[in-house]
Amino acid sequence: MVSTHVEPVTVVFTWEVTKGREAEFEEWAHDITMAAARFPGHLGATWLRPEGKDRRYHTVLRFSDGARLSAWLESPERERWMDRLGNLAEEERTRTTGMETWFSLPDRSVPTPPRWKMALVTFAGVYPLSLTLQVTAVPADQGWPLALRACVFPILLVPLLTYVIMPALSRLLRRWLYPGQ
Repeated sequence: MVSTHVEPVTVVFTWEVTKGREAEFEEWAHDITMAAARFPGHLGATWLRPEGKDRRYHTVLRFSDGARLSAWLESPERERWMDRLGNLAEEERTRTTGMETWFSLPDRSVPTPPRWKMALVTFAGVYPLSLTLQVTAVPADQGWPLALRACVFPILLVPLLTYVIMPALSRLLRRWLYPGQ
């Protein structure tokens, strides 16, 4: 049986806005967001304004799948919006798979490591933690109902990976994950 499961896709845009043209850019940003929202599969867009003297705006755009995202990005309508942008701002785009937050550097915009590196580092973090939890937590909850037992493992695993293990592994393996940074 062929799986038809598709996952949402997120694209992060960074816009370097021309000094003094921020108000015009924000109007354009509102209008292009409304246009994208009319496209099938659109799941939302979030705009982040710059702080201080920074002139970089960020957009987090989500679509239900890659094909629908591509339909919007390659559409004549978006092309018209990009033409209207003129010299208000320069665009930079990054696609994400969802694991990138575990592999980011503070205060830096760096390319995401290749997926195979992210997979290896994730395995290196998950395996010892999983083994430790199997020895410690699993025997302790054997008398509990299945739904509660099934809940214990992810409740312990996810926060430990997110806040402790993956940040530590990312720092430890920084030179391998981000050569030249």
